[in-house]
Amino acid sequence: MSAETTRRIEAHLGRRARWRISEIVFWLALLAVIFAFPSRAALINEILVAGLFALSLDLILGLAGIVSLGQAAFLGVGAYAAAILASWDQADPTLGLAAGALAAAVVGFATAPLLLRGADLTRLMVTLGVSLLLGELANRNGWLTGGADGLEFSMGKVLGRFPIGFTGQRNAALYSFAVLFVLFALARRLRQSPFGLALAAIRENRLRAGALGIATSWRIVAIYAVSAAYAGAAGALLAQTTQIVSLDLFDFHRSADVMLMLIIGGAGWLYGGIIGAGVFIVLRDVISAATPEYWEFWIGLLLVVLVMVGRDRLQEYVRRAASRVALRLARDAA
Repeated sequence: MSAETTRRIEAHLGRRARWRISEIVFWLALLAVIFAFPSRAALINEILVAGLFALSLDLILGLAGIVSLGQAAFLGVGAYAAAILASWDQADPTLGLAAGALAAAVVGFATAPLLLRGADLTRLMVTLGVSLLLGELANRNGWLTGGADGLEFSMGKVLGRFPIGFTGQRNAALYSFAVLFVLFALARRLRQSPFGLALAAIRENRLRAGALGIATSWRIVAIYAVSAAYAGAAGALLAQTTQIVSLDLFDFHRSADVMLMLIIGGAGWLYGGIIGAGVFIVLRDVISAATPEYWEFWIGLLLVVLVMVGRDRLQEYVRRAASRVALRLARDAA
């Protein structure tokens, strides 16, 4: 490879790594929403935590093409690690956050070799099995986890100043926002790095990537551990901001819901999980308030329409509708 080609590639990667104006606006708008709607801080916090959880799945599905139905395993491990640490000692929540991410990363690293063989269906079953196994372990060891009763605990203040419990819901949302932004920035950098580009090659064709000299097995294990750490951080945030954990965190519906969020938002571009989490949770909140018994029907209908019509077509329809409304408003103003 010539020096000129290398320079062009480096310049191209540098341009891709720059933050676009639309991205900056997105994060500023998300921050503004927290201050604009303090009464909905609990719902906003739920969206932020779910967005981080969906981002963890996007790291393996969108970047490396690894399907999983076991993300709830790492969510639960992170939540219980943070909760147990808080019940022993009301230390700074950031320590619990680190403990949750580290514990989940260890479990992810230990179970990642199970993904190296078999097709997507095998991976689905293996990851689901790991989640069920960890849930049963948490149930059996009630002396540590509280068993079926779960754990309730009190949280210390972030940096010793900001409460994030029920009396500090806006602080909780800001805390979750800060964690989500930092971890998103790291994921964005990882995606643009040589490691991320190697993952893209593995996603497209693992055999060809191996033939090119890429250590595919090592990279799959590494990204799975990173994804587990992100899911563990989401679990720790969920535990710290609600101050309760239960075996429900390991349930299959957690993994299914985060998969739906990523389907709604789109995998592979990192923002899809956050947007999908917002759409899913807001729709669930609005529809369940109108029809508490049938809200899942409407969510299912949305998914069917999304699959049948296609996300690109829907985006084009929304774009055209927005253009027409803007044109009409301009005419009325004139």
